[in-house]
Amino acid sequence: MIKTLTFASMHFSIAFGVTYLLTGDIVVGGLVAIVEPAVNTVAFFFHEKIWNRVTARRQQAAEQQASRPSGMNGAVLAS
Repeated sequence: MIKTLTFASMHFSIAFGVTYLLTGDIVVGGLVAIVEPAVNTVAFFFHEKIWNRVTARRQQAAEQQASRPSGMNGAVLAS
């Protein structure tokens, strides 16, 4: 939990600092420091859901491939 809190503090500080340096406006820097990490958190949530879905599909495909008889792995039978 401490690592998460220190990372969040660093993230807010960087977002504020960069925005303040670019705009010279403390209010805009503060807003970006709050809004950007919040948007990033929501984006990460959806990224994680998609990532888990892709990983599960790849694992399922690998399991199906492994369960096939050894002579049938990727082979196409000609008639």
